[in-house]
Amino acid sequence: MFRIKICGLTNAEDARAAAEAGADAIGLNFYEKSARCVSPDRARQIADTLPEGVQRIGVFVNATLADIRDRYAELSLDFVQLHGDEAPEFLAELRLPVIRAFRPFADLTAVSQYLTHCDRLKCRPVMVLLDAFRQGQFGGTGVTANWGAIRDGRSLLGRLPLVLAGGLRAENVGQAIAVVEPDAVDTASGVETAPGRPSAELVRAFVANAQRAFELRERSR
Repeated sequence: MFRIKICGLTNAEDARAAAEAGADAIGLNFYEKSARCVSPDRARQIADTLPEGVQRIGVFVNATLADIRDRYAELSLDFVQLHGDEAPEFLAELRLPVIRAFRPFADLTAVSQYLTHCDRLKCRPVMVLLDAFRQGQFGGTGVTANWGAIRDGRSLLGRLPLVLAGGLRAENVGQAIAVVEPDAVDTASGVETAPGRPSAELVRAFVANAQRAFELRERSR
């Protein structure tokens, strides 16, 4: 598994900078309506530049089974991140290692019910990503997630590893890790100067602060 993911990268240079900063996962966005969307050819260029050990995650929103499977095989992805309205039956048919993203409005009850349905179909995701809710948008909004609701409802996720996203920046990622105690953190807009264009300086600061917070948490246990 990974701990620090930089998502929505659109060129090889930014991907190398994220890896050199210490990020251990990058997200390749294939949602056509996103300003961070990359073509399969561009995604291959990015994936090929990554050093060994940096995980490749494909981000999909209501894509077809065929498209997801094609990208997974072509790019040797480590995980598929589903960020749309995909039902548990979709995961059951897909049969790939899935990070299921949710945008809980108030609490995690609906997330827990979804996971229970997955259990019945034997298609439980390998990780859960919790993002901020904004009507009509599927992430990358820069809005901060409800840390209190996530912390209070964490037990509803069982033992599933939790990826925290939603408005994370260098200035608040340490506090977010301390409050929520996620297994990993994910950012896109929090390190960008424009959609799909991260700042190397912001990426370095984000990664350093996240690493420090994870280390502090481990030492306090």
